[in-house]
Amino acid sequence: MGSVTVILVVAFILLLVMDVPIAVAIALASFFAVMAEGFNAPVALALKMANGVNSFALLAIPFFILSGYLMGKGGLARRLIDFASVLVGALPGGLGYVNTLTCMLFGSISGSAAAAVSSVGGFMIPEMNRKGYGREFNVSITTTAATTGLLIPPSNVMIVYSVAAGSVSIAAMFMAGVLPGIITGLFIMLAGAIISTIRGYRGESIDMPKWKPLVAAGILIGMILSCVVTKLGWLDLGFRIGAVKISNLVIWFIVWSVACCACFEMFRRAYTTLLLIVVVIGGILGGIFTATEAAAIAVVYSFILSVVVYREIKMKELPELLLHTGITTAIVMLLIGASSGMSWIMTMANIPQTVSASLLGMSDNPIVILLTINVLLLFVGTFMDMTPAILIFTPIFLPVVTALGMHPVHFGIMMIANLCIGLCTPPVGTCLFIGCGVGNTTIAKVTKTMLPFFGSMVAALLVITYVPATSLWLPVQSKQLKQSEVDKAFFMNAPDDDKPDEAESK
Repeated sequence: MGSVTVILVVAFILLLVMDVPIAVAIALASFFAVMAEGFNAPVALALKMANGVNSFALLAIPFFILSGYLMGKGGLARRLIDFASVLVGALPGGLGYVNTLTCMLFGSISGSAAAAVSSVGGFMIPEMNRKGYGREFNVSITTTAATTGLLIPPSNVMIVYSVAAGSVSIAAMFMAGVLPGIITGLFIMLAGAIISTIRGYRGESIDMPKWKPLVAAGILIGMILSCVVTKLGWLDLGFRIGAVKISNLVIWFIVWSVACCACFEMFRRAYTTLLLIVVVIGGILGGIFTATEAAAIAVVYSFILSVVVYREIKMKELPELLLHTGITTAIVMLLIGASSGMSWIMTMANIPQTVSASLLGMSDNPIVILLTINVLLLFVGTFMDMTPAILIFTPIFLPVVTALGMHPVHFGIMMIANLCIGLCTPPVGTCLFIGCGVGNTTIAKVTKTMLPFFGSMVAALLVITYVPATSLWLPVQSKQLKQSEVDKAFFMNAPDDDKPDEAESK
């Protein structure tokens, strides 16, 4: 099988050097490798590619892509910017925080980093330029902050990883990405704060009575305390509608939302947009619908907001949006199909087993092995788009980390956080190219300003990698994972063998 591996790797590298599109390069390299093995290559490879996209879970991708287009063109980004300005705009360098927070919020309802760069950056970058912020700083913070939308659910790449990993729950992946996405956003904000302080960027003056932020903050603190109290078992709030339990979190969200609507005009404008997060994630966690059904509901909801409520999209513009959705979906599905063929031939050539044995033979220290995998993925992300990278390298590295005791959900979040950095680096940095186009600047000028933000993203990646609770805590609390499934994860304190399992004791 050694010749198959050599042909696969060499052909793939040569095709990339020849600037062949990535999907075609993957498919052709797989074709040459299968031909060397003596199989009926066209039939075998076509069957594997067809089976690769024959998955019900993948139906969510075109729906989320369409909802992202509707949100980007339907004025939802502008309302989120106004809401973020009320929350953090008055801080020194406030527009940088507004930019980051808006990208996080927009990503949480669209699941697309490219859509966040074009939609949020299309307004924020010119506005920050007008306010005296450096052009390269504006492009840098927009480009890096947009990648948080791939960690904060819903996210198309999480669906791709769930399919590639085999038995990983999409709902668990969605919940696992919330805290890592917030952590990454906070690290980016910290880098922006340091640069803003050095350069003397000021905050925006916001005209509002001082009691309004105090009221909203008090209600938010009350909501958090109520959730903590209920989690500890001191108070049981909630009710049932049929078989679905409505928890105190939903109750307090409604109360907090009503109070904020009374206090903030901008929140009232953004409320219907933010409600989509509750509808999609709450519906999945409550067992009301699957992730695929949630994607379809997101399309209906965003269509109603963009076309009926806000009226920023005309009916005659819908065919163009559907065409763009079809083109983007075709590209993603071609990548998935081609990568499935390559994964099959790699399995035949025992490449995952060989890599696993090599890494485990190099060291038995999880810290060293994970650091090595992260370095390799950072290198891969520089030259390869995220979707094929996940599909190709998940079967290679997942056996390695599971042998060390790492949970597949945790590894998926680590891989996505790692490959997000590649979206901001040349030569294949999609977000970087879009950001430079929107900001009317060049990659050479932006690269120097990007370095602190790269450092912040790498720091966040290390936290996500070596603190499993950042990825696994929320899935456990939301009952998407059992505590017993994650207790033995490395870097965590496993329970004593003589101590009964917490779930069984209840």
